Amino acid sequence: MKAAVLEDLDRLVVKEVGDYTVGKGEVLVRVRSCAVCGSDLRIMHSGNPRVTFPQIIGHEIAGEVVEVGEGVEKFRVGDRVAIGADVPCGECFWCQNGMGTNCAINYAIGYQFPGGFAEYILLNALTVSQGAVHVFPASLSFDEAALAEPLACAIHGLEMCHLGVGDALLIIGTGPIGCMMIELGRSMGATRIIVIQRSLHRLEMAKRFGADYYFLSDDTVEEKVRDVTHGEGADVIMVTCASPEAQELSLKLARNRAHINFFGGLPRGTRNINISSNLIHYKECTVLGSHGSLPRHHHQALRVMEKNMVHPSSYITHRFPLAEIHEAFRMAESHQGLKVVVNP
Repeated sequence: MKAAVLEDLDRLVVKEVGDYTVGKGEVLVRVRSCAVCGSDLRIMHSGNPRVTFPQIIGHEIAGEVVEVGEGVEKFRVGDRVAIGADVPCGECFWCQNGMGTNCAINYAIGYQFPGGFAEYILLNALTVSQGAVHVFPASLSFDEAALAEPLACAIHGLEMCHLGVGDALLIIGTGPIGCMMIELGRSMGATRIIVIQRSLHRLEMAKRFGADYYFLSDDTVEEKVRDVTHGEGADVIMVTCASPEAQELSLKLARNRAHINFFGGLPRGTRNINISSNLIHYKECTVLGSHGSLPRHHHQALRVMEKNMVHPSSYITHRFPLAEIHEAFRMAESHQGLKVVVNP
């Protein structure tokens, strides 16, 4: 089969690799769609402690089951399946208590396990039994179902912030997940949704998703947010960009008792943030982080998309065949669109 193999930093090669042999408890999937995530770009350029070269990366996946191993009862040949990234180990305290994103091993497809930038992906027995692998209906395309993975991460992040009916939700950063949080936040009950973005092009793209206010990140943004929240600030703030400046800004825009989620991890080498801890102390706000998702979030994401609460097709701006994966990565890095999908 053909696969895009990351052989070393910045060395992604499309080539023939050996076909998979399906073992007991395993499932072979013909990959139809694998979307490019920002973490794929970081792995390619900077590596990751969980990725050993050579490796097939890619973790936002949908495809069709073509073979099942002995003992597999959850899936049948012909099933259309979406595949999430995170795979609980199933044994540690965190995984056994429904908090697998805190697992020390932190297994993931496209990291320790081969990913989806390939014609086929073999789901090992652990992934089949513990991971986010869910059948989805024909009402969703493969491209759309592949976006259940990032949407699941958005669900996890907003869930941790206890977003409630009537809340003011502030999103800093309008990449694909930031835009998903606009639609998702509305469905979860936010009545005022405010978006901040430093790029006018990205801000304009985000306007299709129906937030109430869109502000450029400039010297007037604090005053503008105060004006539209009656001087109070936002109840929930999602920092969905990898920016220390955005994290610092979020504390200034928070309402008393707000929840602030540093959702976007900072790249290696980024400076530490500089904040006044009194903002946290006197506002009694909660500052937290979230990453990845649990299998239940992935299932919820598919259901949310099936009910048109989030419209996955609106996020897909570019498609490329596997042979053009380098162009797909370049397009994703350019920020000219939103989601870039590779169709092996």
